[in-house]
This record gives sequence, structure tokens and C-alpha cells, in this order.
Amino acid sequence: MGSVEEPGASFSAPPEIVSANGLLFDFDGTIIDSTEAIVKHWHRQGELMGVDPNVILATSHGRRSIDTFKMYDPSRANWEYISHEEGLIPKEFGQNAVEIPGARKLLTSLEAVNAPWAVVTSGTRALLTGWIDVLKLAHPRCVVVAEDVAEGKPHPDCYLLGRQRLGLGEEAHMIVIEDAPSGVRAGKAAGFKVVALTTTHTIGQVKEAGADWIVQDLRSITLKSFAEGIVQIEITNALVSA
Repeated sequence: MGSVEEPGASFSAPPEIVSANGLLFDFDGTIIDSTEAIVKHWHRQGELMGVDPNVILATSHGRRSIDTFKMYDPSRANWEYISHEEGLIPKEFGQNAVEIPGARKLLTSLEAVNAPWAVVTSGTRALLTGWIDVLKLAHPRCVVVAEDVAEGKPHPDCYLLGRQRLGLGEEAHMIVIEDAPSGVRAGKAAGFKVVALTTTHTIGQVKEAGADWIVQDLRSITLKSFAEGIVQIEITNALVSA
């Protein structure tokens, strides 16, 4: 979909250092951009179901496939079918995905100091591992995938589980990095601070969802330090609040 900017929007806020006990990343639209591949996937699924794929695509981003299939064809709303179909996406459409600018550098820097970070995605395990392998990205220490929670985003369970899987308690401060309004809402509902990227949705959409910072991509997030359980990141060129 690409970034949708608003007239007069200024990504020029001064640098800000933010501390947390861990970072929780969404995946598609945040670490990688597989929009073209996902569009092809839903076109194929739409044809199989006899549903206009553009209708599906209008609401599918940031939502688990099982929740989308429940709306259009409950017979396909099972993990066996979805894992198989999503597992095919990186294999068949791997050339249609790229990393979000700044993603590789940021994840590599986190790995270098063994900082606590996890991926919390609405995709299946098969889809996530497929993309990581195809794009040769850093493997997260912990993941939360679609199959792991009873309710997907905007329900907060996935992000609360991400904190738990990093071995952090309820008192831990977390920063969520997201691109979809449903994910921003999930992070806020979990009680966490949220950085929203404008890679797939408009400034207005992520602002309305409650994002604490809005940036264009991951080039605006830099690891400053990790010591004694505290991750410090610098956020640069965030949206200047109107």
C-alpha cells in the first residue's frame, strides 16, 4: 500500500531517548513489506471462495487470516488450511517482499547485545519463518504467532504474551512497534507505549488508534544502549504533533 502522508505533516521532531525493558515488533508492514505477495495470496483465496479480493484486502491487514476466513468462508477457518496456504506465500512470492528501511540494521544491533525483543504477528508460524528464511533476517528470541492466541489484534493478549515469553513480569515497561491501527490498539490495550510506522496506513489512522510516536520507517529508531535490563532507543524524525 505504501506510506500515505498528509499535507503539511512534518516528520521533524527532535531526537528523543526512550527506555523500556523490552521491544515487541509487529512483522508484516513493520519489519518487512510483503504487500504485493499478500495481495496475490488474497486474490487467489478470493477466487477460491468466490469473493471479491479487494473487499477482503480492505480489512485484512493486521488481522489474522483465521478471523478473515471466518467472515467469508468458515470452512477454511482452520489452522491446518491456513498454515499450509500461508507457508506457500514466501516460497511462491518471495521476490515480492522487501525489508522495511532500517529493519535489518535495528534488529542486528539488538541481537549484537542480546537485547530482549520479540516478534508479535498476526501471521502464522509458517509464514513468519518462511519470510525470515527468504529475507535472511535476524531470528527473534521469542515469537507470538496467530495460532498462539484465542483472539487476534486489536485484543491485547498477543502483546501481553510477548512480554511473558521474554521472561518479563507485569511491572515491565514495553515498547511496541507497529504499522496497523489494529496492532496499535492492541499495544495500547496491553498498557504499552507504541511507535507507529506510516508504511501501510495514513497518519490519521495510526494517530486515531492511539500511537505515542509516529515515524515513517525503522530508520527513525536506533538502539542507544542495553544494560541492566534496560533498552534505550532513540526516536528521530517523528511526526511533530499538530
